[in-house]
Amino acid sequence: MKETMDKQVAYLEYINRENSFHHHRYDSEMLQYEYLKNGDPRAIDEAERMIRSAETGHLSDDPLKNLLYLCICNITLVTRFAIEGGMDAEKAYNASDLYIRKYDKARTIDEIYALHREMTEYYVKAVAAAKKETVYSKQIVLCMDYIQLHLHEAIVVRELAEMVGLNESYLSTLFKRETGVPLTEYVILKRMEAAENMLKYSDFSLSEISDILNFSSYSHFARTFRKYYDTSPKEYRNRYFRRTAMTE
Repeated sequence: MKETMDKQVAYLEYINRENSFHHHRYDSEMLQYEYLKNGDPRAIDEAERMIRSAETGHLSDDPLKNLLYLCICNITLVTRFAIEGGMDAEKAYNASDLYIRKYDKARTIDEIYALHREMTEYYVKAVAAAKKETVYSKQIVLCMDYIQLHLHEAIVVRELAEMVGLNESYLSTLFKRETGVPLTEYVILKRMEAAENMLKYSDFSLSEISDILNFSSYSHFARTFRKYYDTSPKEYRNRYFRRTAMTE
């Protein structure tokens, strides 16, 4: 199998030489990602220049599919460099999934080019915003990541403290000092953010959202939501639900 692939690669190199074709130089290709990792807006024009270059790879004989595959390869790297630049990992991966779905639904080359630029702008802005945020200690970052991924479960301060190797009392003090809010309050805030997004963008019922976010009852969820948004979950959904977002 390896010999067959080596022969195919060697033959492709020959064909490319005969047609005076060569891929981007590595350092030239990586410039857009270095810009992006630093939240530098120059990444936007550089990324567009590269994707429109005649030196991109030939992945399909169909021009639309070829560009689609190139953009999917590109967003894979964009996501990793954005995370290196400080963007929240889960947010970066979710954005990647959504943009790949948008690419998949595009029917023209111009649509894909427009999405590619929009995607690059989104990640650049997200990285730039992340760099302006407060830098937290490793233990607090671990707690934040854990909370974000376990909003559907009971989150116990004692277990968080054990996870990061700190005394429960000290972790609570450190968390409040670095973030400005008590740890238990932070968990509630993150659940409220998740509830807000689900009310806007999902088809889950109000009671399902309450259960998913681990509230003891719908009435508890509704009281908590009203405290932060000065309206009930039902009223919020009626006002802001975006059905079109589910099909874009």
